[in-house]
Amino acid sequence: MKSDPPEPASKPINHSLPRPNVQTGLEGKVALVTGASRGIGRATALALANEGADVSINYLKTSSGAEDVANRIRRMGRRAVTVRADVGSRAEARRMVADTVKKLGGIDVLVNNAGVLKRLDVMNMSESALDEMVNVNLKGTIFTSLEAARHMIPKKSGRIINLSSVFAKGAWGRNSTLYSVTKGAIVTLTKRLAQELGPYGITVNAVAPGFIKTDMTVEGNPERFRRWVREIAPRTALRRIGEPEEIASVILFLASERSSFITGQTIMVDGGRGDLLSSSA
Repeated sequence: MKSDPPEPASKPINHSLPRPNVQTGLEGKVALVTGASRGIGRATALALANEGADVSINYLKTSSGAEDVANRIRRMGRRAVTVRADVGSRAEARRMVADTVKKLGGIDVLVNNAGVLKRLDVMNMSESALDEMVNVNLKGTIFTSLEAARHMIPKKSGRIINLSSVFAKGAWGRNSTLYSVTKGAIVTLTKRLAQELGPYGITVNAVAPGFIKTDMTVEGNPERFRRWVREIAPRTALRRIGEPEEIASVILFLASERSSFITGQTIMVDGGRGDLLSSSA
Protein backbone atom coordinates (compact mmCIF):
# COMPACT_ATOMS: atom_id res chain seq x y z
CA MET A 1 0.00 0.00 0.00
CA LYS A 2 1.48 3.31 -1.09
CA SER A 3 1.99 5.97 1.53
CA ASP A 4 1.11 9.57 0.85
CA PRO A 5 4.08 11.63 -0.40
CA PRO A 6 5.58 13.97 2.20
CA GLU A 7 4.36 17.54 2.11
CA PRO A 8 6.84 20.14 0.88
CA ALA A 9 8.60 22.19 3.54
CA SER A 10 6.71 25.30 2.43
CA LYS A 11 3.53 25.24 0.43
CA PRO A 12 3.45 27.44 -2.67
CA ILE A 13 0.80 30.11 -2.95
CA ASN A 14 -2.36 28.62 -4.42
CA HIS A 15 -3.15 30.93 -7.34
CA SER A 16 -6.14 28.77 -8.24
CA LEU A 17 -8.17 29.95 -5.25
CA PRO A 18 -11.49 31.35 -6.46
CA ARG A 19 -11.44 35.09 -7.00
CA PRO A 20 -14.11 37.38 -8.44
CA ASN A 21 -11.48 38.83 -10.76
CA VAL A 22 -8.47 36.62 -11.40
CA GLN A 23 -6.88 39.32 -13.50
CA THR A 24 -6.44 41.96 -10.79
CA GLY A 25 -8.05 40.71 -7.58
CA LEU A 26 -9.61 44.15 -7.08
CA GLU A 27 -13.25 43.10 -7.10
CA GLY A 28 -14.80 44.25 -3.81
CA LYS A 29 -11.64 46.01 -2.61
CA VAL A 30 -11.71 49.57 -1.27
CA ALA A 31 -9.36 52.18 -2.72
CA LEU A 32 -8.65 55.72 -1.58
CA VAL A 33 -7.26 58.05 -4.25
CA THR A 34 -6.10 61.48 -3.15
CA GLY A 35 -6.46 64.41 -5.53
CA ALA A 36 -8.92 62.37 -7.57
CA SER A 37 -11.18 65.10 -8.96
CA ARG A 38 -9.06 65.59 -12.08
CA GLY A 39 -6.01 64.49 -14.05
CA ILE A 40 -4.12 61.36 -13.08
CA GLY A 41 -6.16 60.92 -9.91
CA ARG A 42 -9.42 60.97 -11.82
CA ALA A 43 -8.15 58.47 -14.41
CA THR A 44 -6.87 56.22 -11.60
CA ALA A 45 -10.13 56.26 -9.65
CA LEU A 46 -12.07 55.29 -12.78
CA ALA A 47 -9.58 52.55 -13.69
CA LEU A 48 -9.78 51.00 -10.21
CA ALA A 49 -13.57 51.08 -10.27
CA ASN A 50 -13.60 49.51 -13.71
CA GLU A 51 -11.76 46.53 -12.19
CA GLY A 52 -14.35 46.20 -9.43
CA ALA A 53 -13.04 48.38 -6.60
CA ASP A 54 -15.13 50.75 -4.50
CA VAL A 55 -13.44 54.15 -4.43
CA SER A 56 -13.08 57.02 -1.99
CA ILE A 57 -12.40 60.20 -3.97
CA ASN A 58 -10.41 62.85 -2.14
CA TYR A 59 -10.44 66.47 -3.27
CA LEU A 60 -9.61 69.85 -1.80
CA LYS A 61 -11.19 72.49 -4.05
CA THR A 62 -13.02 70.90 -6.98
CA SER A 63 -16.11 69.33 -5.42
CA SER A 64 -17.98 69.25 -8.74
CA GLY A 65 -15.16 67.29 -10.35
CA ALA A 66 -15.09 64.83 -7.46
CA GLU A 67 -18.86 64.31 -7.64
CA ASP A 68 -18.65 63.72 -11.38
CA VAL A 69 -16.05 60.98 -10.82
CA ALA A 70 -18.20 59.46 -8.06
CA ASN A 71 -21.28 59.42 -10.28
CA ARG A 72 -19.36 57.74 -13.09
CA ILE A 73 -18.18 55.05 -10.69
CA ARG A 74 -21.69 54.48 -9.35
CA ARG A 75 -22.92 53.98 -12.90
CA MET A 76 -20.38 51.14 -13.13
CA GLY A 77 -22.20 49.47 -10.25
CA ARG A 78 -19.51 50.26 -7.67
CA ARG A 79 -19.72 52.33 -4.50
CA ALA A 80 -18.09 55.76 -4.39
CA VAL A 81 -17.77 58.51 -1.79
CA THR A 82 -16.17 61.93 -1.93
CA VAL A 83 -14.05 63.23 0.95
CA ARG A 84 -12.80 66.80 1.16
CA ALA A 85 -9.46 67.00 2.98
CA ASP A 86 -6.13 68.81 2.90
CA VAL A 87 -3.72 65.88 3.01
CA GLY A 88 -0.97 68.20 4.27
CA SER A 89 -2.81 68.37 7.59
CA ARG A 90 -2.31 65.28 9.70
CA ALA A 91 -5.69 65.74 11.38
CA GLU A 92 -7.47 65.99 8.02
CA ALA A 93 -5.56 63.02 6.59
CA ARG A 94 -6.63 60.97 9.63
CA ARG A 95 -10.25 62.04 9.20
CA MET A 96 -10.17 61.28 5.46
CA VAL A 97 -8.97 57.72 6.05
CA ALA A 98 -11.43 57.23 8.92
CA ASP A 99 -14.31 58.46 6.75
CA THR A 100 -13.29 56.07 3.98
CA VAL A 101 -13.20 53.11 6.37
CA LYS A 102 -16.52 54.08 7.95
CA LYS A 103 -18.39 54.58 4.68
CA LEU A 104 -16.85 51.82 2.57
CA GLY A 105 -15.89 49.27 5.21
CA GLY A 106 -12.11 49.35 5.05
CA ILE A 107 -9.14 50.35 2.93
CA ASP A 108 -7.13 47.98 0.75
CA VAL A 109 -5.45 50.34 -1.73
CA LEU A 110 -4.09 53.84 -1.21
CA VAL A 111 -2.96 56.02 -4.12
CA ASN A 112 -1.10 59.12 -2.93
CA ASN A 113 -1.75 61.24 -5.99
CA ALA A 114 -2.48 64.70 -4.53
CA GLY A 115 0.31 67.09 -5.46
CA VAL A 116 1.24 70.71 -5.96
CA LEU A 117 3.67 72.08 -8.55
CA LYS A 118 4.96 75.59 -7.97
CA ARG A 119 7.51 76.76 -10.50
CA LEU A 120 10.00 78.62 -8.32
CA ASP A 121 13.26 80.33 -9.22
CA VAL A 122 15.51 78.54 -6.76
CA MET A 123 17.52 81.73 -6.09
CA ASN A 124 14.44 83.86 -5.49
CA MET A 125 12.00 81.36 -4.08
CA SER A 126 8.81 82.02 -2.20
CA GLU A 127 9.09 80.28 1.16
CA SER A 128 5.32 79.96 1.45
CA ALA A 129 5.14 78.24 -1.95
CA LEU A 130 7.91 75.86 -0.93
CA ASP A 131 6.06 75.10 2.31
CA GLU A 132 2.90 74.30 0.33
CA MET A 133 4.75 71.79 -1.85
CA VAL A 134 6.42 70.14 1.14
CA ASN A 135 3.11 69.96 3.00
CA VAL A 136 1.11 68.39 0.18
CA ASN A 137 3.69 66.41 -1.79
CA LEU A 138 5.73 65.01 1.09
CA LYS A 139 3.89 65.39 4.39
CA GLY A 140 0.58 64.50 2.75
CA THR A 141 2.04 61.24 1.45
CA ILE A 142 3.53 60.43 4.84
CA PHE A 143 0.41 61.27 6.85
CA THR A 144 -2.02 59.44 4.59
CA SER A 145 0.21 56.37 4.24
CA LEU A 146 0.61 55.98 7.99
CA GLU A 147 -3.11 56.38 8.63
CA ALA A 148 -4.00 53.86 5.93
CA ALA A 149 -1.35 51.44 7.19
CA ARG A 150 -3.03 51.34 10.60
CA HIS A 151 -6.01 49.69 8.92
CA MET A 152 -3.98 47.48 6.59
CA ILE A 153 -1.64 46.01 9.22
CA PRO A 154 -4.30 43.97 11.09
CA LYS A 155 -5.35 42.39 7.76
CA LYS A 156 -1.72 41.75 6.80
CA SER A 157 -2.35 43.02 3.29
CA GLY A 158 -2.52 46.28 1.38
CA ARG A 159 -1.19 48.31 -1.51
CA ILE A 160 0.26 51.82 -1.25
CA ILE A 161 1.19 53.59 -4.49
CA ASN A 162 2.92 56.97 -4.36
CA LEU A 163 3.29 59.53 -7.13
CA SER A 164 6.81 60.79 -7.69
CA SER A 165 8.02 62.48 -10.89
CA VAL A 166 10.54 62.22 -13.69
CA PHE A 167 12.02 65.38 -12.17
CA ALA A 168 13.02 63.32 -9.12
CA LYS A 169 15.40 61.35 -11.37
CA GLY A 170 17.10 64.43 -12.78
CA ALA A 171 14.97 65.41 -15.81
CA TRP A 172 15.22 69.09 -16.64
CA GLY A 173 12.36 71.57 -16.32
CA ARG A 174 12.46 75.31 -15.81
CA ASN A 175 12.06 76.40 -12.19
CA SER A 176 11.31 72.86 -11.05
CA THR A 177 14.25 72.25 -8.68
CA LEU A 178 12.34 72.62 -5.42
CA TYR A 179 9.38 70.61 -6.72
CA SER A 180 11.89 67.94 -7.73
CA VAL A 181 13.25 67.83 -4.19
CA THR A 182 9.80 67.01 -2.78
CA LYS A 183 9.30 64.30 -5.40
CA GLY A 184 12.80 62.90 -4.86
CA ALA A 185 11.92 62.44 -1.21
CA ILE A 186 8.99 60.26 -2.31
CA VAL A 187 11.43 57.81 -3.92
CA THR A 188 13.29 57.40 -0.61
CA LEU A 189 10.06 57.29 1.39
CA THR A 190 8.76 54.53 -0.86
CA LYS A 191 11.83 52.36 -0.25
CA ARG A 192 11.76 52.92 3.50
CA LEU A 193 8.02 52.34 3.95
CA ALA A 194 8.33 49.16 1.88
CA GLN A 195 10.85 47.89 4.43
CA GLU A 196 8.73 48.99 7.39
CA LEU A 197 5.45 47.55 6.11
CA GLY A 198 6.63 44.52 4.18
CA PRO A 199 6.40 42.16 7.18
CA TYR A 200 2.67 42.93 7.27
CA GLY A 201 2.09 41.94 3.65
CA ILE A 202 1.80 45.56 2.50
CA THR A 203 3.57 46.61 -0.68
CA VAL A 204 4.70 50.18 -1.25
CA ASN A 205 5.69 51.36 -4.72
CA ALA A 206 5.85 54.60 -6.66
CA VAL A 207 5.18 55.80 -10.18
CA ALA A 208 7.26 58.61 -11.66
CA PRO A 209 5.33 60.18 -14.54
CA GLY A 210 6.96 62.14 -17.30
CA PHE A 211 5.23 65.09 -18.93
CA ILE A 212 1.51 64.29 -18.89
CA LYS A 213 -1.37 66.30 -20.29
CA THR A 214 -3.32 67.27 -17.15
CA ASP A 215 -4.98 70.34 -15.68
CA MET A 216 -1.78 70.97 -13.72
CA THR A 217 0.39 71.11 -16.84
CA VAL A 218 -2.05 73.09 -18.98
CA GLU A 219 -2.78 75.50 -16.08
CA GLY A 220 -5.13 77.69 -18.12
CA ASN A 221 -2.41 78.65 -20.60
CA PRO A 222 -2.81 76.52 -23.75
CA GLU A 223 -0.10 78.36 -25.69
CA ARG A 224 2.49 77.78 -22.99
CA PHE A 225 1.43 74.13 -22.81
CA ARG A 226 1.92 73.74 -26.56
CA ARG A 227 5.37 75.32 -26.23
CA TRP A 228 6.30 72.83 -23.51
CA VAL A 229 5.10 69.96 -25.69
CA ARG A 230 7.32 71.18 -28.54
CA GLU A 231 10.28 71.30 -26.15
CA ILE A 232 9.72 68.07 -24.22
CA ALA A 233 8.29 65.59 -26.75
CA PRO A 234 11.58 65.41 -28.72
CA ARG A 235 13.40 64.46 -25.49
CA THR A 236 11.45 61.19 -25.30
CA ALA A 237 12.09 57.98 -27.20
CA LEU A 238 8.43 57.92 -28.23
CA ARG A 239 8.49 61.59 -29.34
CA ARG A 240 5.29 62.48 -27.52
CA ILE A 241 3.85 63.35 -24.12
CA GLY A 242 1.67 61.06 -22.02
CA GLU A 243 -2.00 60.84 -21.11
CA PRO A 244 -3.41 60.39 -17.57
CA GLU A 245 -4.80 56.97 -18.47
CA GLU A 246 -1.29 55.73 -19.29
CA ILE A 247 -0.18 56.51 -15.74
CA ALA A 248 -3.38 55.08 -14.29
CA SER A 249 -2.74 51.74 -16.02
CA VAL A 250 0.60 51.36 -14.22
CA ILE A 251 -0.95 52.36 -10.90
CA LEU A 252 -3.66 49.76 -11.54
CA PHE A 253 -1.00 47.09 -12.05
CA LEU A 254 0.72 48.02 -8.77
CA ALA A 255 -2.63 47.93 -6.96
CA SER A 256 -3.46 44.50 -8.35
CA GLU A 257 -2.53 40.92 -7.48
CA ARG A 258 -0.28 40.87 -10.52
CA SER A 259 2.31 42.96 -8.63
CA SER A 260 2.28 40.85 -5.46
CA PHE A 261 6.09 40.37 -5.40
CA ILE A 262 7.04 43.97 -6.21
CA THR A 263 7.74 46.48 -3.46
CA GLY A 264 10.02 49.44 -2.80
CA GLN A 265 10.24 50.29 -6.49
CA THR A 266 9.77 53.48 -8.47
CA ILE A 267 8.59 52.86 -12.02
CA MET A 268 9.37 55.53 -14.60
CA VAL A 269 6.49 56.14 -17.00
CA ASP A 270 7.95 58.89 -19.15
CA GLY A 271 8.03 57.74 -22.77
CA GLY A 272 11.78 57.16 -22.51
CA ARG A 273 13.13 60.53 -21.43
CA GLY A 274 16.69 61.08 -22.60
CA ASP A 275 17.50 64.19 -20.56
CA LEU A 276 18.15 62.55 -17.17
CA LEU A 277 21.31 63.46 -15.27
CA SER A 278 21.54 59.88 -14.02
CA SER A 279 19.73 56.61 -14.59
CA SER A 280 20.64 55.26 -11.16
CA ALA A 281 17.97 54.69 -8.50
